[in-house]
Amino acid sequence: MTSRWTGFRSALGSQMEAFLAQKRALGCRFRNEESPLRLLDRFLLERHVATIDDITPAVIDAFLASRPRATPHSYNQLLGIATRLFEWLVAHEVVPHSPVHAKPRRTTACRLPFLFDPPTARRLLDAAAALPNTQNTRLRGPTYRTIFALLYGLGLRVGEVARLGISDVDLARQVLVVRETKFAKSRLVPFGPRIGQVVAEYLDRRTPTPRSDPAIASAPVFSFRTGQPVSPCTISTIFHELVPYLALSIPDGTRPPTVHCLRHSFAVGTLLRWYRSGVDPGSRLLHLSTFLGHVNPQSTAVYLTITTELLTEASQRFERWAAPIVHEGAP
Repeated sequence: MTSRWTGFRSALGSQMEAFLAQKRALGCRFRNEESPLRLLDRFLLERHVATIDDITPAVIDAFLASRPRATPHSYNQLLGIATRLFEWLVAHEVVPHSPVHAKPRRTTACRLPFLFDPPTARRLLDAAAALPNTQNTRLRGPTYRTIFALLYGLGLRVGEVARLGISDVDLARQVLVVRETKFAKSRLVPFGPRIGQVVAEYLDRRTPTPRSDPAIASAPVFSFRTGQPVSPCTISTIFHELVPYLALSIPDGTRPPTVHCLRHSFAVGTLLRWYRSGVDPGSRLLHLSTFLGHVNPQSTAVYLTITTELLTEASQRFERWAAPIVHEGAP
């Protein structure tokens, strides 16, 4: 049984708390980063490391070795948070130099995310809609169909969908208020008539009483227990339960689909539509970045997987641009 967390208690505990507090004051959630720090805190306690000066490179190497990570990415995440912590300590003159000497593991070629095209996404929505109710889950099918429609149709993060409140849905203006996102910022996400119809039909079934009622307005959009929003982990679990029914053909070099692939699919699909409609993607990338809730276009670029369709569209656009020059230079 895992022991209950009682706070940082090692020689580095108070500094870890100060490090997290400062990052969160700057708007970072640092939830994922806190977990490795807890592991390091427990390791220092178990090894009876009494002072910060006793934290040597050998101690850090032993800590990293005690937490086996199957992939370079996972190992580098663990190493990265330890590195950032001690760089912060050096900057605040708590320690003269960092004891983290380990090098990141080299990553091999990353597999591409699975991208849902519209027909495949429709099969996912149909499979979700067919989910039967259980004793404790009323409207199970319509709930997950609407959730996956928002993830695919608007590129929302799964946590953003899970946290949506009924008061955050403005059907008249066709906009969602997405609150306290990954970077502790809120944003407005407009949607079109098709998404609007999906959400309106679901809310009509979900809340037969007027949604202007304060008690209703404060409730989560997606909930199976009164006042409790559906968990992002539950959404992911249902997604993985539905995937085998979709008869997907996963190309070589592509990762098996995850719920986050729906967000990737939205970003790539948007870029593809821009190419096909004659829009310059470079001039609109900042718009897509803002829509997705990124702090800069570089973060958005991670989602823009190069596909055969994108390469074809880009090649055809270049040929049209270059055709006059080629013809002028022809003998």
